Amino acid sequence: MKLDVDTLGTFYEMAREGAGLAANRLSSMTDIPARVDVTHLNFTRDAAIARDLSGTEWVGIRVELSDGFGGTSLLLFDAESAETIATAVIDGIPTVREGTLQESTVTEIAQIMNNGFVDGWANVLDTNIDVSAPTYVSADRPDEFLRETELTPDEEELAVLFRNNLEAVGEELTFRHYLVPDTETVQNLFQARSEERAIEFEKLVGFDRIAQRGATQVADNLTQMTGIEMDVDIRRINFISLDAIPSEVSAEPMVGVAFSFAGMPSGYLLFLFDADSARRLVSQSLETETARNLGSFERDAIQELSNVMASGMLDGWANLLDTTIDHSTPAYAHDMGAAVVDPLVVGLGDSQEFAFVFDTRIEAVDTEVDLDIYVIPDEEDLREALGAFDMSRVAATQPEASTDLSEQDVDLDYWDEL
Repeated sequence: MKLDVDTLGTFYEMAREGAGLAANRLSSMTDIPARVDVTHLNFTRDAAIARDLSGTEWVGIRVELSDGFGGTSLLLFDAESAETIATAVIDGIPTVREGTLQESTVTEIAQIMNNGFVDGWANVLDTNIDVSAPTYVSADRPDEFLRETELTPDEEELAVLFRNNLEAVGEELTFRHYLVPDTETVQNLFQARSEERAIEFEKLVGFDRIAQRGATQVADNLTQMTGIEMDVDIRRINFISLDAIPSEVSAEPMVGVAFSFAGMPSGYLLFLFDADSARRLVSQSLETETARNLGSFERDAIQELSNVMASGMLDGWANLLDTTIDHSTPAYAHDMGAAVVDPLVVGLGDSQEFAFVFDTRIEAVDTEVDLDIYVIPDEEDLREALGAFDMSRVAATQPEASTDLSEQDVDLDYWDEL
């Protein structure tokens, strides 16, 4: 099956507008101002959704969609947020005992929000979408939400997932909305009508398997270089508008090491650390204490660590595609997260509106160290690369990279050229 990139963009915007309507309905029912934080169109696996829901008690609804659009919709609040919105609705009603109506109130609010989202899609598609009665869900284990929802036929396939986050003004609300169309719906809605703007879905699945190995190689390289056991925490392919990419990263000051890469495909690669994680990795790799303000010595070491990781990831891609991918010298920045990402977005903005972002988080197993990796290929190059590669190479391709740190000087002016 070939997916149409322009159609993906259209449905991404539909999802963002639908999330805005859901936020407006939440605001009208609770008097809590809410707005869309970020909308995602992910190509992902069940395990990634489970990781996204882990560690928190969630409350909300699950509904099944059919007729003009088949699939599953999950609308969830964390437990504290559910209590906040229920209290906002029923507070002051004298006949209500404390806590007795929370479940029904949350169910009703979530159903009204979800119906707004679904109705918006039905209007655009000019079709009827049947919505099942809501099933109330409350659990702190992801399998309680997913056990009745078969997102993908097997673990080697990818599900198409629309994922929305809302934020409230003046209240700490945590909200998740997941809309997972079934395979037939994906084929009907996203099937490419021409070759010009088509992405081969099966090859995207194969390419994701190579990206997974690349992420695992990065974790292994870090473990070898620092002695800190690292593991891949979350991996997904995120189809997103370029202007929304900066909102994906933390608003806190971050250490970023960026590379441009050229070949088939071309694009940008970014490693993003919080300052404490960067210090711990450098300290462990060089077996020395690091400066609190991350001076030039630490900066060079972070760039060299990133250089090894970049080689491992991009070499694996090149092996799969039977091509050569060259990357630049590393460019270092220590700034607010969005400011670190902005130059990369500007670099792609002249040629495309949306991007396929290979988004990975790597975390230490036993300590507070984490790393976010963003690979943003040029869209036209990615389409060409996927069209050319041989799926039979997937099973045999493994990324490799030396973990010896180079003594070569790095080009610190490169960041200003992005």
